[in-house]
Order: sequence, then C-alpha cells, then structure tokens
Amino acid sequence: MVSDLVDYQTGSVVSRVILKQKTGNVSLFAFDAGQELSEHTAPFDALVHVLEGEVEVTISGNPLRLAAGQMVIFPAGQPHALKAVSRFKMMLTMIRG
Repeated sequence: MVSDLVDYQTGSVVSRVILKQKTGNVSLFAFDAGQELSEHTAPFDALVHVLEGEVEVTISGNPLRLAAGQMVIFPAGQPHALKAVSRFKMMLTMIRG
C-alpha cells in the first residue's frame, strides 16, 4: 500500500516525496496525534487525500473534518491549516501547471 511508504514517528510529522516533476509533486505525510501544520498559503492548488486516521483541516477559516478515503482541494492562495485528530497519513498532490 502507498501508506506503507511513510511511517509514524512519536510527536512528529514525517514527510516523503514520492514523485517530483516541474508540473507538480506527490508527497506522503504521517502525522502523530495532535501534530499540526500552522496556517499558510501556497501558490498552487493542492489535493489532499487522507489515507489513514482523521484530520481537521481549515480552509479560509472554515473547518472540515476528514477521515480515511476522503479528499479535499486547497485552492491556490487560500490560507489553510491541518491538525491531526488521531494519527493520520495523507497524500498531497501539488499541481504547478
């Protein structure tokens, strides 16, 4: 399984780039429970696919809870943040072109 390509680490967020092209990247992330990425923006659209666990994402101030199998798009230029409700893994696809 693709989720097996990244492992959890206690108290941390672990990431691994699995594909890097000039048109975009695909990265895997493993978040320990309670870990988060603070609010930030990106110049490109990003697709987040939750592989395991549960996460709360906030996009432009609007919270959304996602579980394994669900996806969301972070629109370019919109502030977004993530917080692990439980340990969770996600695949992030950044589209540059």
